[in-house]
Amino acid sequence: MAASLLPAATSAAAVAKGFTPETLRSAAKQSQGIHLVPLSLRRAIKKFLREREKAHMNRKVLLLSESFNRIKDANQHLAASASRDLVEDPHRPVDHRSARWKIRSAYGDIGLKYREDETIAYIASRMPAVYSACHRVLREVRRRLPDFSPAKVLDFGSGPSSALWAMREVWPRSLERVNLVEPSKAMQRAGQSLLQDLKDLPLIHSYDSIQELNRNLDKRDRQHDLVISSYALGEIPSLSDRITIVRQLWDLTRDVLVLLEPGTPQGSKIICQMRSYLLWMEKRRSRKIEKSLKNVSGDTTSIAVDDASLRTGAFVVAPCPHDGRCPLENTSKYCHFVQRLERTSSQRAYKRSKGEPLRGFEDEKFCYVALRRGRRPQEAWPLDGMEFETLKERQAKRNPEDLIIDYEDQFETEEEEEPSFEDDLVPYASDVAETSLFHKNEEEEDKVEEVRAGVGSGWGRIIYTPVRRGRQIQMDICRATKRDGSEGTFERMVVTQSRNPTLHLQARRSLWGDLWPF
Repeated sequence: MAASLLPAATSAAAVAKGFTPETLRSAAKQSQGIHLVPLSLRRAIKKFLREREKAHMNRKVLLLSESFNRIKDANQHLAASASRDLVEDPHRPVDHRSARWKIRSAYGDIGLKYREDETIAYIASRMPAVYSACHRVLREVRRRLPDFSPAKVLDFGSGPSSALWAMREVWPRSLERVNLVEPSKAMQRAGQSLLQDLKDLPLIHSYDSIQELNRNLDKRDRQHDLVISSYALGEIPSLSDRITIVRQLWDLTRDVLVLLEPGTPQGSKIICQMRSYLLWMEKRRSRKIEKSLKNVSGDTTSIAVDDASLRTGAFVVAPCPHDGRCPLENTSKYCHFVQRLERTSSQRAYKRSKGEPLRGFEDEKFCYVALRRGRRPQEAWPLDGMEFETLKERQAKRNPEDLIIDYEDQFETEEEEEPSFEDDLVPYASDVAETSLFHKNEEEEDKVEEVRAGVGSGWGRIIYTPVRRGRQIQMDICRATKRDGSEGTFERMVVTQSRNPTLHLQARRSLWGDLWPF
């Protein structure tokens, strides 16, 4: 189904916001090029591995990968009645035998408990990729929510603190207190060892379970500005247990909850189920509050309902542009994204690819959802009030004098070149890599400060890589069908140069994971 490219109506709010073709491209850019793991983390990993015994490391990494595959196969073949009920009817409440999930098996509060050798293999092979995925997601949360600067954070399933490293890069000045929930003592010790040489760290506390965290904190201290769970829910075999964990995490969330899983069909299914359940739960809660306030008479009713609606409800910050049912549910496709990262020295040393030399980079596939408490802001759509010319109209307005070629400009004039002081400096490869990345990020930050993509329903999400065929570009986009973001759809959009050269240029520069304006 091809979507209309031109805006249907004019909105004064959009015109006042001042979107131009250049600012549209800057605001829609959410994907990231090849990510370089920060030098401090690379040094910490190298120091950690140097101090540990590295005998048979290649075999340990291989065994860790096989254990992940066994967990994935077990989850896929788990025929739980609660799982089937939720997939068929996500609005049906799940019956729990107890108020709190208590584990009496090899599984911990968040999944498998890692031994010492598994922890070392995880840090050597998996930690850089998990960090890069967390950094990509949290970076978008910061761009979409410029007023959000978390001070108190809960990292559930923290492992060796991969998400904490990403949070320090994204919000280096706002973090004040971080609570880590990790049942594996080996992972806790590894995380402390990796962080020991860093300065200006927030106050960090580690807990074995959510129950222990609740016992040690007062009720007023249990709320966190940001709660994140990265690569943890997939290790829990039962869907009903996952729902119990996610409900506990949502109760501990004051503002934003981020769930992150591997970019596999199973991981995408977990994210979709948790998203549907949390949105349904908050909608039901809002309806109950509004119903209870109907007995109040007069203007007091409207005031109370408005205050209650601000305190309840939830909406998706990213990646979904709407809060309706996932349009990819029960289809052969699944929503996921990819982040390319440069492999660290430990990854190149201990990971193998069937005897062949490894590439210098790897692609980490992931799926995620970021939810915020409250109601989705009713913002104007970015293309409201914008007018676009066709290619024929643009060519008709060209000045004939612009088509005259000045041949004198084709030849360079002889001028004395001033000696460059920079040529006398001795370049180092490491300095070039670090400084170029630093200046690149600075340029991106300057563009971001100019205009940002809001969390309204007017921004669609590009799923999968756009396909170029001649002068037309095909994109699979998840978008909202209503202005309030209550419903959405998944459709294929075709952008041609003849009908809209401005958006065609933006489509050429768009990548998998970027936003698309409507």
